[in-house]
Amino acid sequence: MTATPPGWPADVRPPGSPDWERSAVAWLFDQCPPDHREYDVLRRHPLVLARFAAAAVDGAGTAVENGLRTIRSELSGRVPPEAVEAAVAAYERERQRLRNARVAVDVVEQALRGKRWAPRL
Repeated sequence: MTATPPGWPADVRPPGSPDWERSAVAWLFDQCPPDHREYDVLRRHPLVLARFAAAAVDGAGTAVENGLRTIRSELSGRVPPEAVEAAVAAYERERQRLRNARVAVDVVEQALRGKRWAPRL
């Protein structure tokens, strides 16, 4: 079996295994807005899709950071305090999910470019 690096997404088969690129493409599309599935160039060129996925994850990360900066001032006094704190916690979980997704997009893109990882002993 082919080795995978830290951060490799669980839904993507290891590079070099049967149908690994198909699983990578499906996963990369999941990182993008749904409308991206309509672009033929993204279906035909996985590296182009990887770049779009990276941009989508980066954009979502920027939105989360902006939300975290403003959520308390925008919601305080408008919803119960526990709702504000729950919203902050949701943003923080989403920030971590997006950070993990960004690492995963990077390693999938590297594999699409031909990089392979040796098994660790």
